[in-house]
Amino acid sequence: MAISPSRVLVVDDFEPFRRFVASILQQHPELQIIYEVSDGLEAVQKSEELQPDLIVLDIGLPKLNGIEAAQQIRELSPNSRILFVSQESSADLVQRALSVGAWGYVVKADAGNELLTAVNTVLRGERFVGSRFAGHHFTDASDSQAPDGLYRNEVLAPPAPTLPRMAENTRRHEAQFYSDDASFLDGFTQFIGAALQARNVVIVVATESHRDSLLPRLQTHGVDIAAAIEQGRYISLDVAETLSTFMVNDLPDPVRFLKVVGDLILAAAKAAKAEHPRVAACGECASLLWAQDNAEAAIRLEQLWDKIAKTYDVDVLCGYPLDSFHGEQGSQTYQRICAEHSAVHSR
Repeated sequence: MAISPSRVLVVDDFEPFRRFVASILQQHPELQIIYEVSDGLEAVQKSEELQPDLIVLDIGLPKLNGIEAAQQIRELSPNSRILFVSQESSADLVQRALSVGAWGYVVKADAGNELLTAVNTVLRGERFVGSRFAGHHFTDASDSQAPDGLYRNEVLAPPAPTLPRMAENTRRHEAQFYSDDASFLDGFTQFIGAALQARNVVIVVATESHRDSLLPRLQTHGVDIAAAIEQGRYISLDVAETLSTFMVNDLPDPVRFLKVVGDLILAAAKAAKAEHPRVAACGECASLLWAQDNAEAAIRLEQLWDKIAKTYDVDVLCGYPLDSFHGEQGSQTYQRICAEHSAVHSR
């Protein structure tokens, strides 16, 4: 008889990190995300309603913080196991979190390496505390339903091989024409990973499905994507929503575009950790316009991205599906797009 998957409720008010958690857990058929919420009050309500096996819970939540939410959840859904995943790294706060009956605690910056181990450990009925707290002695929770014994640390698997670093002091505005989604993800993973490994900032503007698929792919290639998200070095934006901020009458408005994207780049650069900080941007804005049969808008947008790349010394990668260029118009548009880029790749 098939074993039912463990039902998981994910609670975090920071949407990119919530998406990251979901992307990690969704890779494993033995785990089923049944709901995602963004505040503590709704976490309590959904816990009572759904009675999940596991609740991945942040502490810094609106309406009701994670500690207060956990106290109520323990009363309303006593069989749910709570795993805190928080940016807070104070041992005192860890003790407080565990004292309300939680089964584990992971710091967000360590989640890329520790989240899945923590989830599996807690679901086995054992306690987990992140490796950065090794040497700390955490006392038992007073709740009679909490597990017995001291909170344990786990031996974690070694990190995956790292990606090559991006060459410094080079500017790129490149196009990647891909044959399928796997090729798209390979190229974008290399581009994003190299920038993050160099301790720089990456702005990704893509469809929801591509953004969701990139997170586990980057993690597999040795990128600590959880830490990058937490540090503000990985910025993920929806392509359609982004286009709506600067499109006027079906064409990109130059003033709006330069204002929106310029402000975004200047704000993002503050999060870079490299000695000479840089920003990399990649996405599908022009590709979406071309898919909507708006070739002129796609070309104009590429010209604006080229201006951004030169003005702010930003590395830019634009993705296009190869099979979208059909017939004479497709061939002409393909050539015009290629002409707007410093380099062109096909996968």
